[in-house]
Amino acid sequence: MREPEQPSGTVLAFDFGEKRIGVAVGEWQLRQAHPLTIIRGEGNSARFAAIAALIREWRPSTLVVGRPLALDGTAHAMTARCQRFANQLRGRFALSVDHADERLSSIEAQERLRAAGHRSHGARKHLDAVAAQLILQDYFDDPASQRANGPVTLFSPADDRPTDARH
Repeated sequence: MREPEQPSGTVLAFDFGEKRIGVAVGEWQLRQAHPLTIIRGEGNSARFAAIAALIREWRPSTLVVGRPLALDGTAHAMTARCQRFANQLRGRFALSVDHADERLSSIEAQERLRAAGHRSHGARKHLDAVAAQLILQDYFDDPASQRANGPVTLFSPADDRPTDARH
């Protein structure tokens, strides 16, 4: 039996929000995430134009969207919005889109920025990108995401619910 191919290439991760989208970047070979930018803007056209520019620049093999869940693991209103965003990414850019649990990523990002000496007001401008970094690092650290032919959860465009797909 042949060993499954290890994933390779660049990965962009998104911490989706209604006002801002945090973006992080990383490479499969290094499995190290870095905050990249925050996309601000009203309306989808400006946001997706900014995302398209990032995709042209970084040429990712995979996109990761943080999936917000309640502490007990249940979905809520923002979960559906993030799933819709993931579906739009896959439809517009024809790239693999995975998700990573983003529970408490913003709180952890605040704590990291505070520990690094950023004051609350100044840290706010970096918060979403650092949250995206944490989402991507969790994704890299998850053994299931490290197998190119292993199970991945995709977002189904038909009903905005995640479906389990096996390659």
